Amino acid sequence: MIVYRKIEDIVTRMQDDKTGGVPIRTVKSFLSKIPSVVTGSDIVQWLMKNLSIEDAGEAIHLGSLIAAQGYVFPISDHVLSLKDDGTFYRFQAPYFWPSNCWEPENTDYAIYLCKRTMQNKARLELADYEAENLARLQRAFARKWEFIFMQAEAQVKIDRKKDKTERKILDSQERAFWDVHRPVPGCVNTTEMDIRKCRRMKNPQKVKKSVYGVTEESQPQSPVHLPSQPVRKTTKEDFRKQITFLNMQIERHCLKMSKVAESKEPSQQRVKRWGFSMDEVLKDPVGRDQFLRFLESEFSSENLRFWLAVQDLKKRPLQDVTTRVEEIWQEFLAPGAQSAINLDSHSYEKTSQNVKDPGRYTYEDAQEHIYKLMKSDSYARFLRSNAYQDLLLAKKKPENEQGRRTSLEKFTRSVGKSLASKRLTGLMQSS
Repeated sequence: MIVYRKIEDIVTRMQDDKTGGVPIRTVKSFLSKIPSVVTGSDIVQWLMKNLSIEDAGEAIHLGSLIAAQGYVFPISDHVLSLKDDGTFYRFQAPYFWPSNCWEPENTDYAIYLCKRTMQNKARLELADYEAENLARLQRAFARKWEFIFMQAEAQVKIDRKKDKTERKILDSQERAFWDVHRPVPGCVNTTEMDIRKCRRMKNPQKVKKSVYGVTEESQPQSPVHLPSQPVRKTTKEDFRKQITFLNMQIERHCLKMSKVAESKEPSQQRVKRWGFSMDEVLKDPVGRDQFLRFLESEFSSENLRFWLAVQDLKKRPLQDVTTRVEEIWQEFLAPGAQSAINLDSHSYEKTSQNVKDPGRYTYEDAQEHIYKLMKSDSYARFLRSNAYQDLLLAKKKPENEQGRRTSLEKFTRSVGKSLASKRLTGLMQSS
């Protein structure tokens, strides 16, 4: 909660025009206007100026942490990170801030998705993973789906009475809220609570997990009947133990991936998405694994391993960056490296200069060159490979068999019912 308050103080100062906040403006597009947006470069410059940050990479990292909590979001995609360029961002409404401490339920998500199907389909069309979630929720809430539909319909009627510009801003803010709490497959979920950590609390209570992974605490008995315990003063040793415990928690990887991304068997729609672009493959953990296996079969896996190492470098703590930069250099770029990658002379010279002053973005040019190399060569061969084609065919075949089996079961049930009804009629007539 203290972290949220500090972030909210920064965000509030960003939006304050009187104290020199980030310029919020309306941008004219070809046939429309984009209201209340800021650019990523403006946010980075403001952070460097007002928080006394000298390194631009550190400001980008801080801005990405703020964006990951949903306080700032891009209007063009669902990846909650900050870029130091002309990408347009919008500030989240205070109602949706994480400090309000309310965890949305599945019924809220079902109402939101149902409402999206009733609105402007060109602008608010459901993505593949959202359509899958809507179908799953419709099966789960079959008994009260009529109530959910009526709620969504009532909200749509209220939204239509609002101004077009206001409605456009609210739609984007609501969508960004669900990008935090129900993220795109492959994105990090920063709001999910770990049930195992709740059980390791100093004074554990009964903890049960709801449908969405939300922890609910309940006391086994009334506080009146609890035995009184003597109050002990906190000593320096207690503080030292608590600090050690908190440091251990910080060092652990506490963020969990989206539940959809954790499934080992990808759906057919998920496999098809890999064919849209290489970004779809790299976003999906299963897609990355399949792509890496293909590259290993072609003895060119060092390109993807280098790209992933640089991505990991951008998320490392600042004190570990220098060591990690040297490790990447020795593994991929140093003379006689074990997994040497193929760089052009310009990228190699620029990277060699950047290594002298190591930072999170030391290998940015080399990573971009390797990305283009994989996109133009390896990715196209991956889509034509037997491994990818087998995944597509393997997902189509069981669905067809399941469809035939379902139709056969329906036919068998209908025949059984008709025979049973005839038999019952004969028994009644005989009696």
